[in-house]
Amino acid sequence: MAAHTDNEIVINAPMDLVWDMTNDIESWPRLFSEYSAAEIIERRGETVVFRLALHPDADGKVWSWVSARTPDATTRTVRSQRIETGPFKYMWIYWEYLPVDGGVRMRWVQDFEMKPQAPVDDEAMRRRLDHNTPIQMRLIKEKVEAAALVG
Repeated sequence: MAAHTDNEIVINAPMDLVWDMTNDIESWPRLFSEYSAAEIIERRGETVVFRLALHPDADGKVWSWVSARTPDATTRTVRSQRIETGPFKYMWIYWEYLPVDGGVRMRWVQDFEMKPQAPVDDEAMRRRLDHNTPIQMRLIKEKVEAAALVG
């Protein structure tokens, strides 16, 4: 099996600001509410290899993983995949930024499959991502739009 999510939001801010803020991985713990840490491991041309860590679970467990992310400023797209997959068999993420009336439409497409021994199956993870992704997108929208007002 495999699963797929597709979420988007319009951010009322200039493209360059949306692009710069959402591709500044080091700032992600301030941009996203779910990340406690973001560490750049390596840069290979445009590709950034980095580790993300979530805030601890109620039992104190901290989930983290390594991903590789390649932004393309010309097409305003980003391709990312987990290198340390954890409970995922694979996780691929595609980000797309399109100019629209009212700002920038930021879209995230996630394609993944869970390992058989994962604590949740594909459908449960799809539901979790489809619940959490819009929450994170709204937070990012608020923060980028606030920065646009200041800038």
